[in-house]
Amino acid sequence: MNSDFLSGGIRDGLNFVSKLTPKRTVNALKVLASYYRSRRTGRADARGLPMSISFEPTTSCNLRCPECPSGLRSFTRPTGMLGEDLYKRTIDELHETLLYLIFYFQGEPYLHPQFLDLVRYATDRNIYTATSTNAHYLTDANARKTVESGLDRLIISIDGTTQAVYEQYRVGGKLEKVLEGTRNIIKWKKALKSRTPHVVFQFLVVRPNEHQIAEVKQLARDLGVDEVGLKTAQIYDYEQGNSLIPTLDHYSRYAPQTDGTYQIKNGFGDHCWKMWHSCVITWDGLVVPCCFDKDAHHRMGDLQQQSFRDLWQSQPYNDFRQTLLRSRSEIEMCKNCTEGTKVWA
Repeated sequence: MNSDFLSGGIRDGLNFVSKLTPKRTVNALKVLASYYRSRRTGRADARGLPMSISFEPTTSCNLRCPECPSGLRSFTRPTGMLGEDLYKRTIDELHETLLYLIFYFQGEPYLHPQFLDLVRYATDRNIYTATSTNAHYLTDANARKTVESGLDRLIISIDGTTQAVYEQYRVGGKLEKVLEGTRNIIKWKKALKSRTPHVVFQFLVVRPNEHQIAEVKQLARDLGVDEVGLKTAQIYDYEQGNSLIPTLDHYSRYAPQTDGTYQIKNGFGDHCWKMWHSCVITWDGLVVPCCFDKDAHHRMGDLQQQSFRDLWQSQPYNDFRQTLLRSRSEIEMCKNCTEGTKVWA
């Protein structure tokens, strides 16, 4: 790993640790203990509150990426924007124990007109905040507001180092807009003497771009980006092969079989840490178990109608956890899950 990337990672790690408080630490220990107790006994028992949640600012997106429901416009659930009241009410309920807040599920967060105000609300409560963006809206003004909002981590999707390669996955996107947005963020970090956000180039490794891995690392160094994340791609129809599956086995979630088909490399047992320490909240207040439930089929509750605490330890949620402990194969979305494997560069 490059020494510049390493030092950036250390700074980010120290920033994350600085968010710990006695209440958050005690809650994390409760969550961890209940998870391992559940695995050992085979009986679902969730204690404490989530250490991490993902809030969906919007389902809208400007791009048309081929493996993304937002890009494909294939949602059965409605498109909309996260309401400020719902968001603030939830943060007010959870902020004393919540450590990590991700502003992303589906869609492009910067399309939400109050997005950076939402970030500031969490920053003021000393919560570690992160988002993922295609960077097309990181104008000079938005870049400055991003730094001023206190956002801790900014993940920029950059799936190619040339326009011809980039647009094969980021359909409708312009690489130069991504680079311009990145430069704007780095500029304002320096101008405002801010160590945040920790800027990550996320490179989704697919067959069209796998030859550019070394190039994206060099590009990140040239621009002053803090970290490069090489992410494996989830492919929906992978069994018969797919033109996006990399030829580099290390970066593929799927293994070729002797008969020409593919199988997922999933060695996980009947358990899932995410069901105990995190969840996802859609723009309209539905709570779903994880980011693989993109169309919100597994609805654990509705924050428009109940408090988060009641929902988190409800019978439906524990029944879902119990199903995982019994057999993950009973849950369709878990069959194509490797928990978003990344290889950090």
